[in-house]
Amino acid sequence: MKAITISKYGQAIDLKWEEIPKPIPKKDEVLIKVMCTAVNDFDWSYVRGEPRAYRLFFGISKPKFPVPGMEVSGVIEQVGESVNDLKIGDRVFGDISEFGFGSFAEYLCVKEKALAKMPDRMSFEHAASLPHAGLLAWQGLVDLGKIQTGQKVLINGGGGGVGSFGVQIAKSFGCQVTGVDSADKFESMNALGFDTCIDYRKVDFTKTGKQYDLILDCRATRSPFAIAKSLTQNGTCIVIGGTVGVMLQFLFAGKIAELGSGKSLKILPLKTNQGLEKLNERYTNGTLKCTIDGPYPLAEAGKWIQYFGEGKHIGKVVLKATEDS
Repeated sequence: MKAITISKYGQAIDLKWEEIPKPIPKKDEVLIKVMCTAVNDFDWSYVRGEPRAYRLFFGISKPKFPVPGMEVSGVIEQVGESVNDLKIGDRVFGDISEFGFGSFAEYLCVKEKALAKMPDRMSFEHAASLPHAGLLAWQGLVDLGKIQTGQKVLINGGGGGVGSFGVQIAKSFGCQVTGVDSADKFESMNALGFDTCIDYRKVDFTKTGKQYDLILDCRATRSPFAIAKSLTQNGTCIVIGGTVGVMLQFLFAGKIAELGSGKSLKILPLKTNQGLEKLNERYTNGTLKCTIDGPYPLAEAGKWIQYFGEGKHIGKVVLKATEDS
């Protein structure tokens, strides 16, 4: 089979599409014929080894996993002897990062716990886009953020995958939603439902004097003290990603920024695939739509990881492993 491979940290465009052995499932694993996968922040960081703190977990001198990729949709071709819930022919999808990586390939072996069955009417392209970003948005806004009807919500990084799901979830609660991203994404963001858009290159949303009941921060480019000033009394900010420096500020100084304010600053510990059934239900009834940038050929993954890293994408960058998808 063919796969995107990585043997050393470097530029995304240097990734190789080459022949490697087809994996064989262990007794608690399934073999998936990969139909689609998607690009995430992790992939951008992993192939470059940046920020360097990531190397403590994913390989000091070289990447630990020879094939990147953490989201998958596909069809089960083989099952291990102790697999109980899935069978050959099932259409499945999931965020596999809790159990390993390797979705940038024509075939993938993974534990059945990493997967869920796809809704009947869901396409492989949509299925690959949903598990990671969709649950970051759901767990951030609903589970941890405790979103309430009619709140003023801001999503920093509104034009990306999380933002594309987050605005739909917030609007379903009757919220007024502001999105922060680059101006060239505003047309698409307005179509998704954002009431107001802010160009981060021209305006610092923490210095406008406007306050929000709930902030979903996908980028964490502002300090916890600046964010706290942008929250209403008893407001909440949920951080799901950003620069290591600012993330550490939230981890160690967030409580100081909260003192005496009634405000809450939290980092989301994503629970992989938990709540996916709620997104499936919304997808099935038409209240949650997937915004796809692509699909592009998996063989060109390096090019599209670079595109993602430069922040040019709208919604989720999806890669196609086979023409059958």
